Amino acid sequence: MFGRRNRLQGRTDEQLLLMREAGLLVGRTLEMLASEVRPGVTTLELDRLAEEFIRSNGGIPNFQLVPGYSHTLCTSVNDEVVHGIPGPRVLEVGDIVSIDCGAEVSGWNGDAAFTAVVGGPEAGRPEDLALIAATEASLYAGIAAMEVAGRLYAVGDAVEASIEAAAERDGHVYGVIDEYVGHGIGTQMHMDPQIPNYAVRETGPKLVAGFTGAIEPMITLGSTDTKVLADDWTVVTADGSRAAHWEHSVAVREGGLWILTAIDGGKAALEANGAAYAPLDASG
Repeated sequence: MFGRRNRLQGRTDEQLLLMREAGLLVGRTLEMLASEVRPGVTTLELDRLAEEFIRSNGGIPNFQLVPGYSHTLCTSVNDEVVHGIPGPRVLEVGDIVSIDCGAEVSGWNGDAAFTAVVGGPEAGRPEDLALIAATEASLYAGIAAMEVAGRLYAVGDAVEASIEAAAERDGHVYGVIDEYVGHGIGTQMHMDPQIPNYAVRETGPKLVAGFTGAIEPMITLGSTDTKVLADDWTVVTADGSRAAHWEHSVAVREGGLWILTAIDGGKAALEANGAAYAPLDASG
């Protein structure tokens, strides 16, 4: 269903350290952008800030390497799920915006995303804040399910279980998008295998030490049905419900996990989810 079941390939320690450089640049870019998300800013202004930051720190915006795409970010607002194109849209108080960013450094790639309320949490609708929190929690649940000799599709099982628990707790209907999935990452941003964000009957290939993948649940406040706008990129919910998107690039290691795009390497989130933190160096 999701591609060949042949054995996954791992990265060497040297390659993982290079991927950490790319991942850390992505993490720092997103950290910078989080402080720039405010009422009155346009999505194109955010895109320009991201490109300048990545290039000034020795990276290449790898979204620009995707055929037909010319921006550094995808900026998806409100009912836009993924692949929103930066432009003249002005962000308003209470909007929710998902910012997806990638960078290539020395031939290796990082890819990550977050969702935030424009104007800060105090400006958000309660249901939007719950959606964002549930999506972020499902990301870390999915990541924590990864381990050497474990099955790749345990990620989707964990994401869906986390969302189901959140729906029961929050009293909301959450939809787990199944048309768009996570992916392997390395010398290219998008590589095999595909990594579903939802439970499937297959178990998937066994994870190996050094495997690197991008985990990225996309969750809605309604239906899972989507459509692509006339720009051939922007994916929106069919029912107009709002959506959230969180993503990290992750390395699976013998001793645990290393979140390559998290500034702290994922230490706090991994430990909170009962997973071992296993960076290659003490600095994370």
